[in-house]
Amino acid sequence: MDKLNFVLSLKENILLFAALAAIFSVLLFPGVSGASDAEILTPRREKIGTIASFTAKGDIPRLKKELHAGLEAGLSINEIKEVLMQMYAYCGFPRSLNGIAAFMEVVDERKAKGIKDEEGRAPTPFPQKSKYEIGAEIQTTLAGAPIPTGTGLYAFTPPMDAFLKEHLFCDLVARDNLNLIDREIATVAALASMKGTEGQLAFHKGALVRVGLPEPEVEKLLNVVTGTTSEKSQAITRAGSQPSAKGPADFFTGNVRIDPLFDKTDEMNASAAYVTFEPGARSNWHTHPCGQQLIVVSGVGLTGVWDGPVTEIKAGDVVTCPVGVKHWHGASPTTAMTHIAVTGYLDENAVEWMEPVTDEQYNRK
Repeated sequence: MDKLNFVLSLKENILLFAALAAIFSVLLFPGVSGASDAEILTPRREKIGTIASFTAKGDIPRLKKELHAGLEAGLSINEIKEVLMQMYAYCGFPRSLNGIAAFMEVVDERKAKGIKDEEGRAPTPFPQKSKYEIGAEIQTTLAGAPIPTGTGLYAFTPPMDAFLKEHLFCDLVARDNLNLIDREIATVAALASMKGTEGQLAFHKGALVRVGLPEPEVEKLLNVVTGTTSEKSQAITRAGSQPSAKGPADFFTGNVRIDPLFDKTDEMNASAAYVTFEPGARSNWHTHPCGQQLIVVSGVGLTGVWDGPVTEIKAGDVVTCPVGVKHWHGASPTTAMTHIAVTGYLDENAVEWMEPVTDEQYNRK
């Protein structure tokens, strides 16, 4: 019996040591037993890609949706700021600044709802080297070898060498509160979303692999950004998953709530939203370059056209707003109204807003 107990005790100790060894190997060497987060396109990294993509496209409504999603996926406020600042080097100051303005609105909306997002850390000071040296080291890391400076476009326009190294790769990319993989994800996503950037995209795809993201994960990123996944399926956007917005006072009179349903895509050139008007609330006068369909789902509303009558609309009615026709719509004076608005786009434009509807125009029979 003592011999049996000794054998059992020995086996238990071996199992205990094996378990401890496994725990310490995970803690000390997290990438040994499988792909670490550094080697995969995590949900957080997907959002870096979509934020960069919609910034480059100038699609602010979809960008705001992805900014909310990025914070929910674990991106800090400072990390998203870094992505948006970096974008000016690839798609210009206007779109970068517009993206930052949209992010300010998102952060304010979330604070107003009591959501506390992580601020994130600031970048550490640069090492005691010249900006040119720091930038050259990063450029070499991305390229896999030093890039000659006395030939090609660098010989034709020598200042570009200093601009790239000192400003792009040092002032922007060397800021270490966003790592090099994440920065290259943002760059690849932005370049993949623009036309005429195929050469730069090819370089940065290779750079992304060189800094640690495997090629299949890079292709997955491109699928996420371009929407060209190999297997298409239905997508379900759950009720309540998209934040409501107050109708801006610049475009509406009274209390109006907008609940987005879907945004336009490359395959469907229209967006849709529930719009709820409290009694007496209405839109400004406006036109649509591709028209609009209104489906009244509850309540009683009013709609009018320029120099025309005001017409009552009720649940079940469908209002067709033709291209270029100046009109307005809203609730009746005593009853709220909700409609679904399906709006087409001409290029990136869906509506041209005009002056408010006066009380006299609203009450016209």
